[in-house]
Amino acid sequence: MAMHLKHLFGPVISRRLGISLGVDLVPYKHCPLNCVYCEVHQTTDLAVTRQEFFPLDQVVAELDSYLSARPNLDYITFSGAGEPTLYSRLGELIAYLKSHYPEYALCLISNSVLFADAEVRRVIQPCDVILPSLDAVSQDIFEQINRPLAGLRADDLIAGLISLRQEYEHKLWLEIFIVPGLNDTDEELDKLAHAVQLIKPDKVQINSLDRPGTEEWVTEASRQTLHHARQIIAQSIVAPVEIIARIKYERPREPLDADTIEAIRSVLIRKPSAAEDLAQTLCLHINEVCKVLRQLAMEERVRAVRQNSKVMYQWLSHQN
Repeated sequence: MAMHLKHLFGPVISRRLGISLGVDLVPYKHCPLNCVYCEVHQTTDLAVTRQEFFPLDQVVAELDSYLSARPNLDYITFSGAGEPTLYSRLGELIAYLKSHYPEYALCLISNSVLFADAEVRRVIQPCDVILPSLDAVSQDIFEQINRPLAGLRADDLIAGLISLRQEYEHKLWLEIFIVPGLNDTDEELDKLAHAVQLIKPDKVQINSLDRPGTEEWVTEASRQTLHHARQIIAQSIVAPVEIIARIKYERPREPLDADTIEAIRSVLIRKPSAAEDLAQTLCLHINEVCKVLRQLAMEERVRAVRQNSKVMYQWLSHQN
């Protein structure tokens, strides 16, 4: 991907979405939640107010430039380092892509908070797949895991998901992230199962930590815990319930950009750095940096270590 693009990242390859081009519409870490497991770390701006953070024509110009070659993509995905539904012109962008690039399926990845807003639900209807999340039903567990903006209620989030399902005709894949010691009790899992029964997603995906999150105390759920969660939730719904944790980052079908790797290496051989610091220093998109770091870690060229509240990446000396 051209390094000058500000709003596009990838393509990223995953088992859920195949080859996906990411579209980031919100500044770094603008989000209604500050989840303890978030891989892009602390939310810096807790917010629910929708804004046109970037000019729509700027985003469209980047998409036109990238998509003019008609690349091989399975999805164009609205995601990134913030909550995409906070972008006030999301609906217009969805309509533009559907009109000008109908061959590409559209996916929205969301934390579900803004689905309580009927206007948000209306404008996302053309998306082919929506991947919302729900991690807790009990308000105290919701606050411990998702650390929401003051005043946000788990009940309202669930009500928004129920309304979305009633209005939305395409694929709805609900993700539940298991945090050991918080939402893995039978009591909370039973509540989640009841909520899933009301939401009626087409699929439930149970996830857990597979790379350093925001808080050091968050650990990966055991396989036994994940299977237990799946068993309880599967009793409430006829749709598939699957475990997606521990899926390794897949090697790209094309080599990573050599210039990007060299730029990251040139920083890390001098000092360990966090992903967000690398992105700022090198003028790269945070998701692009994370993608490269995951690949380099898999190849044992970098190592992630936690220092205070940050995850720092070190270039391994034998790779100089």
